[in-house]
Amino acid sequence: MNGFASAVSHTANDQTEQDEWRDALASLVANAGPERARQILDLLAREGSAPHIDWKPRHGTPYVNSIGVTQQPAFPGDLATEERLASLVRWNALAMVVRANQAYGELGGHIASYASAADLFEVGFNHFFRARHEGFGGDLVFYQPHSAPGIYARAFLEGRLSENDLAHYRQEIGGPNAGARGLSSYPHPWLMPDFWQFPTGSMGIGPISSIFQARFMRYLQHRGLQDTTDRHVWGVFGDGEMDEPESMSALTLAAREGLDNLTWVVNCNLQRLDGPVRGNGRIIDELEALFGGAGWHVIKLVWGSDWDALLAKDTDGALVNTLSNTVDGQFQTFAAKDGAYNREHFFGQNPSLARLVEGMSDEQIDRLKRGGHDMVKIHAAYHAARRVKGKPTVILAQTKKGFGMGEAGQGKMTTHQQKKLDREALIAFRNRFQLPLSDEQTESLSFFKPADDSLELRYLHQRRQALGGYVPSRSQVAAPVSVPPVTGYAGFATAAAGKEMSTTMAFVRMLTHLLKDQALGPRIVPIVADEARTFGMANLFKQVGIYSSVGQRYEPEDIGSILSYREATDGQILEEGISEASAISSWVAAATSYSVHGLRMLPFYIYYSMFGFQRVGDLIWAAADQRARGFLLGATAGRTTLGGEGLQHQDGSSHLCAATVPNCRAYDPAFAGEFAVILDHGMRQMLEQEVDAFYYVTLMNENYPQPSLPEGVEAAIIKGMYRLQGAPDAQVRLLGSGTLVREAQAAAQLLADDWQVASEVYSVTSFSELAREAREVERWNRLHPQATQRVSHVNDCLPKGAPVVAVSDYVRAVPQMIASYLDSPYTVLGTDGFGRSDTRAALRDFFEVDRHHLVLAALTALVEQGSLARQVCQQAIERYGLQAEREASWV
Repeated sequence: MNGFASAVSHTANDQTEQDEWRDALASLVANAGPERARQILDLLAREGSAPHIDWKPRHGTPYVNSIGVTQQPAFPGDLATEERLASLVRWNALAMVVRANQAYGELGGHIASYASAADLFEVGFNHFFRARHEGFGGDLVFYQPHSAPGIYARAFLEGRLSENDLAHYRQEIGGPNAGARGLSSYPHPWLMPDFWQFPTGSMGIGPISSIFQARFMRYLQHRGLQDTTDRHVWGVFGDGEMDEPESMSALTLAAREGLDNLTWVVNCNLQRLDGPVRGNGRIIDELEALFGGAGWHVIKLVWGSDWDALLAKDTDGALVNTLSNTVDGQFQTFAAKDGAYNREHFFGQNPSLARLVEGMSDEQIDRLKRGGHDMVKIHAAYHAARRVKGKPTVILAQTKKGFGMGEAGQGKMTTHQQKKLDREALIAFRNRFQLPLSDEQTESLSFFKPADDSLELRYLHQRRQALGGYVPSRSQVAAPVSVPPVTGYAGFATAAAGKEMSTTMAFVRMLTHLLKDQALGPRIVPIVADEARTFGMANLFKQVGIYSSVGQRYEPEDIGSILSYREATDGQILEEGISEASAISSWVAAATSYSVHGLRMLPFYIYYSMFGFQRVGDLIWAAADQRARGFLLGATAGRTTLGGEGLQHQDGSSHLCAATVPNCRAYDPAFAGEFAVILDHGMRQMLEQEVDAFYYVTLMNENYPQPSLPEGVEAAIIKGMYRLQGAPDAQVRLLGSGTLVREAQAAAQLLADDWQVASEVYSVTSFSELAREAREVERWNRLHPQATQRVSHVNDCLPKGAPVVAVSDYVRAVPQMIASYLDSPYTVLGTDGFGRSDTRAALRDFFEVDRHHLVLAALTALVEQGSLARQVCQQAIERYGLQAEREASWV
């Protein structure tokens, strides 16, 4: 029998053989070093995975810290002072939330999340989160949203917020009335534009945004626009948050791009809002396998320093085995119980565990910290993360939700909803963190700030000065970028003279010209999901290239073509694959560059309009919150302009969604000249006048003759509508938007030829802009009853008189936005219902938005006004072959 066969014949519990293998590995490490040991283990792993053995390594590592005691750097700060600072911040955060809810029970707020993350943040604030200052752009930090009270509490100690500000937490209306700053519930740049940089309150948005901000920093670096070499992106997120699709969707991109400028800290307090994240498993193990498989460097920060001695004494592995076999639901129970309970139910599971804590009191057992509450361990993890090269890092930090809240909330199922504490709980919290508060101050929830010359505050300011200033902080300082004259890049559109093209084609041509502009061109960021060829942008591949952090390592199949696919490290196009979430995240990174990097960029993200607002609406709201500036272009727009694709590709609702976003200006131009005016206006607003708005413009793939732009209509186009043809004394007024303007023009001709009815035709470039301005005028008039009453643009164009018929390639609710502001009879046609696959003509007949249905609607309006006999409508139905008994499109 050979040696291998002999080894196989041994029983599985042959401890001698197992010890020999362990000794061999230990000897290899001792004599040849860890690097050689890793090489040998990699070799054995390859051999073991051969088909005839079919071995695969287990995912994950033992449930202990990734960084051993001997690998820890010396803690560089004053640990005792930092712990006192963390305790003071904890108290002020708790007092802020509890006071608000004692006064106003409906305000809400969260205590437990920051209680679990306080030390994770404090180490970052004291040693790692660098501020933007002269010559350095600063680090980017994404804050766990439910921890906002703690961030405010620290800003209070820094002197950036007052006690009165804290007293008006979540009172953004009442606060200013009381001479205070109302503090927003979560990080909201729109509401606190000099404080918060990124909105993270919608779970999953922060994680994906942080990845694309880190990637955009590399993009700026590789294109030579800004030196971002030493800047870092930090994200502190929750373990429950990792279940959001957005949290996970770009992990492989971060690894593929080698984003070693990115570190996530996942606060694994093991609880969601209602209970455990993984009650029957271990979320840290799951995340370790997930991130490791995606190519991230994983650092597990599980146990605090007090556990080091216990683990050192664990010679038979009983402690490690027990930790590795205890599920999170049970860990939550242990977190909620005291030292006596943990002695009996955890360490009492077997004699080996019991011996480990024989010399410890119940209080010492109760004080055993999890890794995310130990500043020394946290610093070691952060220090290691900053030195990882070639890949992003995730730190999985185990904490206790509601840490320090004792019986009132630590580890409880209800801890997320805990907003009030009784006297005993407050006193216990004070004692637990040794706060310098009297019983009366504690019970009254007094905010506490040490004297300015105290050791704590002097230390706090020194640390922040060493890191460049205070965070979070947001700046809008960025040098302006000049916009070229519209005639230079869009003269072909404003003076089209009947040349046939689609508005999508016109946009691409304008973009091509703009990219060549010496000042603006380098600041443009073209973005597509995976449809550049569909939108006719393939000519840009060679002109400006597709960004790739590694260049192009292959010879493209179409290398001989003038439109060949070209990737380059200095490429300008961001092509994000089949992922609208990735593309919009890239757009947000570029659209906020003026604030994040002090560099004004102009992103154009073009996509199928149907895959826009409804697919990534949460990210668009986040963009609005952080005051994004750029263009979103909904191409192949409308429900009847994209003939053959059918239901899930035909957009009838994006303009309705866009109208709900306060700083989104949405337009549906019919003609290339109209688009040129909107493009010029938007660029000047965002780049030159620093207006915090972004533009959604729909583009069509339908080719038709483009008229030259009439003189003097530019202002009216921006306001939302202008007269195309006809006289003000017409019998009926027709409004069209997008490609259906041409149906309105055709209907006007039919009304004149077949029914001798004179029409006035308007091109409506934006129903939402018309409605907003009319709403503002209506409000002003209501609040100023004795002043000269103002007239809105829509009423100026459409005064009381002839009936109005509007048609849109979107649901009727879009043109109905202006209905309440009109004094004339108003009829609306739209494309309500599911889309269909067919020709444009068939679709427009089906949705009853073509010229013939417009004629019928106009005649019906005149009948209702008493201007025509009712039989005229029946004659029109018969003349145009309209199907009166067909079911409506929305049935």
